Amino acid sequence: MNIPAVEIPIDGALELEQFREMDYFAVEHYNLPIELMMENAGLQLARLVAIQASRESKILIGIGNGNNGGGGLVAARRLSAWGYAVHLDLITEIRKDLPRAQLDRALRFGANPHQIEEPDIWVDAYMGFSQRLPLKSDLIERINRASSSSALRISLDLPTGYIGDLNTPRFTANQILTLAAPKKILYSLPNTELFLADLGLPAKVYAEFGSTPPPFEQGGILQILN
Repeated sequence: MNIPAVEIPIDGALELEQFREMDYFAVEHYNLPIELMMENAGLQLARLVAIQASRESKILIGIGNGNNGGGGLVAARRLSAWGYAVHLDLITEIRKDLPRAQLDRALRFGANPHQIEEPDIWVDAYMGFSQRLPLKSDLIERINRASSSSALRISLDLPTGYIGDLNTPRFTANQILTLAAPKKILYSLPNTELFLADLGLPAKVYAEFGSTPPPFEQGGILQILN
C-alpha cells in the first residue's frame, strides 16, 4: 500500500475520553458539523478499502444506527460511485436522521442493502467509540462470523465489542482506521495494522488537548508505526 507511515508511540496517543472531549470541542468551537466530519471519515475509509480491493472484490460494510454507521454509509456511497460491488449489513433499523440520509444516498448510488455470506473485504462500522457492552446476541454472532472468515477485516475506529478488554467478543480487525488522533486503547490489539484518517481538525484543537497534529499534509491516511 502506498500510504505514508509515521511513528507515533503510545505516549503520543489519546485516552478515549480525551478524544470524545476533543471531538465535541471541535464541533462547538470551530463550527465543524458532524456531517462534514462523517463525510471526511467515510471518504478516507473508502480510500483505504479501494487501495486493497480489486474490481472483482465483494465488499460488505456492517452498519449500525449511529455516526460510525453513517461513516460506513459514506464509504459505501463512495465505493459504489467508483464502481465497486458494495453490500450492506444493516444490523438494525436506521432511524437517526443523519445516518438515515446517508443510507438513502448510498442506496441511490448503487449500494446493495442485502448482506452476503462470503465477502472479500468486511468493514466494521457497526458501532462507534460510544458503544456499550454487552453486545446483543445477534451482533455477537455476526462479529464472530466475521472474525472467523477469510475476509480482509477493517474496522472504522474502535472495533465492535472492544473497549479495552481482549477477552470480550470483538470484531478481530486486520486493520483499523482510527479518526483524527491515535487512541491508546488500540495499541493493545494484537496482529492489527493501525491507520489514521484526517477529519479536518485545526491544529489548535490538538494543542488544546496537549497533542501534536499528525502530518496529514503527507496524505489523508497515515499508517501508525509504534
